[in-house]
Amino acid sequence: MKITFSDPSYARTGALAVGVFDGPALTAAGKALDKKTGGALGRAIAASRFKGGKAQVLILLAPEGLKASRLLLFGLGKADEADDLVLQEAGGGIVANLATAGDKVANVLVERPPKCKLNLADCAANLAYGARLRSYRFDKYRTKEKEEDKPTLGTLNFMVKEPAAARRAFARLDSIAEGVCFTRDLVSEPANVLYPETLAREARRLGRYGVRVEVLDVNRMKQLGMGALLGVAQGSSHKPRVVTMQWNGAAKGARNKRPIAFIGKGVTFDTGGISIKPSGGMEDMKYDMAGAATVIGLMRSLARRKAKVNAVGIVGLVENMPSSTAQRPGDVVKSMSGQTIEVINTDAEGRLVLADVLCYCQKRFKPRLMIDLATLTGAIIVALGHEHAGLFSNDDKLAEQIGAAGKKVGETVWRLPLGEAYDEQINSPIADMKNVGSGRGGGSITAAQFLKRFVDDTPWAHLDIAGVAWAKKDAACVPKGGTGFGVRLLDRFVADNFE
Repeated sequence: MKITFSDPSYARTGALAVGVFDGPALTAAGKALDKKTGGALGRAIAASRFKGGKAQVLILLAPEGLKASRLLLFGLGKADEADDLVLQEAGGGIVANLATAGDKVANVLVERPPKCKLNLADCAANLAYGARLRSYRFDKYRTKEKEEDKPTLGTLNFMVKEPAAARRAFARLDSIAEGVCFTRDLVSEPANVLYPETLAREARRLGRYGVRVEVLDVNRMKQLGMGALLGVAQGSSHKPRVVTMQWNGAAKGARNKRPIAFIGKGVTFDTGGISIKPSGGMEDMKYDMAGAATVIGLMRSLARRKAKVNAVGIVGLVENMPSSTAQRPGDVVKSMSGQTIEVINTDAEGRLVLADVLCYCQKRFKPRLMIDLATLTGAIIVALGHEHAGLFSNDDKLAEQIGAAGKKVGETVWRLPLGEAYDEQINSPIADMKNVGSGRGGGSITAAQFLKRFVDDTPWAHLDIAGVAWAKKDAACVPKGGTGFGVRLLDRFVADNFE
């Protein structure tokens, strides 16, 4: 779908969309349209349950007095509460209702809510941003589809008094949307297409945007002593990879400054290994690499918008399979840090991958901070459902910064504790530690506590995104499927604290 910006004009064909505030209260453009249609808007609102609330829509077909095929009224909620998130959700709602309605073109009349802190151009840009995020579809493997399910909307035009300024404001947001959609693509790919070697190849494509990409193969990982990661990978015919992505965009005086680091778990398919998972729902394990996909998408966004920061992204890519060469419960592996791990459950593999990547990141890049993302535990879904990612950190300031960024973009996190009592649960009688805690309680916490043993004094945060990486139903700006969770959050985190 193409997004454009133009001067306001009511003499347009196709669908026309206009905002309405809670009450309902027509905007200035809405009042003008009501007059032009002989009061059709007011009569339609009076005859419906439409109140202008957030996410509400009302559609009038072939409104008299307009060339538009249909008129869509979209709710903006209370006029004094309209902000960037409200506008993004409204933009997503417009696409959700018009994408398959039959029109090839739709026009949106943009107005600035009276108490909104954004200027008019930014209002238009945020409406368009929400529309871009909601218009995402992963349909490359479909060969048959009902005609009524196929999108017809080819162009969504935002009519605003400052179209050039709106285009400039949208360009930055569109760079972030590109990263989100790229992440969604990676998460959605089946595991027979996307495995460690091919995912590394996708990461290499960032080189065209100025990102320096390096790929470590098995021999190099053996030289570095990455026994924990290699242990996970040894049951698969697909060889593991570790990919580093460096973006050096800081201002001239700070180009040698230590980077901030983002680390992703990239298990391209997780059977559970010898501790094999139940067959029901195992197909979902193609997205056990969502943490890595988020890091790759984030690095793309930072480069595309030329973020003024030095950042490094590192992803550990493996496939966890059962075979005659797979590691067994009871095996002991030696990590890059030199610490030994008794593998109690081969389905607790993501933490083994991250252990070596966290160590590698600190030794090579000496980052100012590290944030890892992983679909690490089912326990986090039990605790938080699908509404928040779990946040664990050894640094209060870092945790607060991540939480604030999440609220601003609508990707929320909830901080959970770390502590000595949890740490004791992963002590092993024959090695330095075991890869799961004692008992079922606090599974997400003991997993984070395991990761913490591979973090030195570096400020660090762990985001368990198992409950938010995949959506089973549509949301305002997120169609069901891969969500791309974390790209917007961490881009905002960078913008607010390091640029």
